[in-house]
Amino acid sequence: MTIFFGTLLSFTRMKLGPIQKVQVEIDTKKKILGAVMDISALSSDEVLELYNKKMSSLVLDISGNEVLASDGEKLIAEEINIQKNYKVEKNDRDYPVFIFSDDGSTIDYYIFPMFGNGLWDWISGFVALDKDLNKVVGVAFDHKAETPGLGARISSNEIQDRYKGKEIFDGLGNLVSVRMLKKENNAELDLHEVDGMSGATITANGLNDMLKNYLDCYLPFIIKNKKNNQTLISYK
Repeated sequence: MTIFFGTLLSFTRMKLGPIQKVQVEIDTKKKILGAVMDISALSSDEVLELYNKKMSSLVLDISGNEVLASDGEKLIAEEINIQKNYKVEKNDRDYPVFIFSDDGSTIDYYIFPMFGNGLWDWISGFVALDKDLNKVVGVAFDHKAETPGLGARISSNEIQDRYKGKEIFDGLGNLVSVRMLKKENNAELDLHEVDGMSGATITANGLNDMLKNYLDCYLPFIIKNKKNNQTLISYK
């Protein structure tokens, strides 16, 4: 009986594995594109087609240099598991960068994946910056177990829209990231602040830490590419 069910489980895993891999690919690409455009009306096939037309990617080390495989081939950024990578010491991680180009020749947006801790479990995000690598174009946050109606709001359009137009550098060129405040409906917000979420301070702190920590890690790449109008051909 043990052998029978063990064989059945192994067979089922073997059959479902490719299907699950495709679904993970679709979900990842939806989140990446979702940081810069509304794809809610698109089918999975349309998402994949759009992604292949508009996106390119590369994998960096902590110094902002592209990492290649041992055979000299490009690493596939979409296959980097950000959650597993998060457990690696930050100087040894691989850092994917996704690049959106509407016309296929010049860069419109850079999209940076991130990972961190919320109140109960992990939180993650894709943060899109404009071609000057300062203004936030959009974000796509996700979570595993934040409290419904409180911290779980990070995955809602209401919260994510608050980040659009914010800037990660101050007027002196220092990286300050974007910080969610403790309370909601603040009277005044500067270019680096967004309204908080009532009753979800720990989740907000987790978001703040995630953005600052990962932007710090991407900073060497950002500095190298900031305002230099690189063309997409450099990353093909």
